[in-house]
Amino acid sequence: MAFVGYGERELSLAMLGMVDGNGHPYSWSAIFNGYNAEAMTTCPYAGIPDYLGKQPKDTFGIPGAHVTHVWTDDPADARLVAKASLVPHVVDKPEDVIGHVDAVVVATDIGHEHVARCRPFVEAGLPMFVDKPLVDNAEDLGVFRRWMADGHAILSGSAMSYTKEFAPYRESTYELGELRHVCVTTAKTWERYGIHALSCIYPILGPGFLSARNTGDIDRNVVHLKHGRGVDVTVVAIKDMYGGFGYLQMCGTRGSVQVKSSDTYYAFKAQLVDFVRYLRSGTLPFPFSETEELMKIQIAGTRSRDEGGREVSIAEIA
Repeated sequence: MAFVGYGERELSLAMLGMVDGNGHPYSWSAIFNGYNAEAMTTCPYAGIPDYLGKQPKDTFGIPGAHVTHVWTDDPADARLVAKASLVPHVVDKPEDVIGHVDAVVVATDIGHEHVARCRPFVEAGLPMFVDKPLVDNAEDLGVFRRWMADGHAILSGSAMSYTKEFAPYRESTYELGELRHVCVTTAKTWERYGIHALSCIYPILGPGFLSARNTGDIDRNVVHLKHGRGVDVTVVAIKDMYGGFGYLQMCGTRGSVQVKSSDTYYAFKAQLVDFVRYLRSGTLPFPFSETEELMKIQIAGTRSRDEGGREVSIAEIA
């Protein structure tokens, strides 16, 4: 049976999982609950208390929704998150939240772990938000496709699709003429952060990606994508290129523009507000087919790299 939404009642959420290099349980819980500034100084990701501290206090909170339970892979992390982000309940196992919350947030970004992390909550009928990327292989994508076809409530995506600096170009690129080349750059790995880069451009170009060719290596991915609109897209994901995160350049027949994502808090909150809106209405903010295409692009980029830079058709990712 399809998820129909909870309406306007109070919502209790569980924040589940934390892996190396990803501090979302701190920041996402704080966006819902507010935070203890002194306790947040223990957060091992310095950027999180930095950008949280720049926000007016009245921007925190999403009406009628709170993170009430937290579990992390290392139990010590959960206690720190709970204190910093005002989460009242720490649980011993992720499944312990079943029966106590209305939805779960799987806050980890290692795609091949997500089927196992999500399965107990799918079986319990709990709606969930899954951090990007949803998957990193075709077999797991098939599992999520079946779960969605069976009516389970699953939303996944990157906050970069909500970046406010890119918003005008999601509406129109008319002043640039016909787009011919788009380039976006990111740090870290293609497997974990390629989806951030792809989510900068997908809301602008829309569906219709044709192929991927990755001529880089595990630490220096350079991916050429072809789009059905006649646009060549270059995505560069280099492990230590932190200065290049979130740069978008678009060149067209009449003009060009370069824009940088800079307001992480805004993008995260807009994404979480969309999740709450989904929980209330039962209507996905975007069709699962878009998530599926993004995952196929990412899988094709990995396959191309692993096969020596072969051009991989998106259609072959079945």
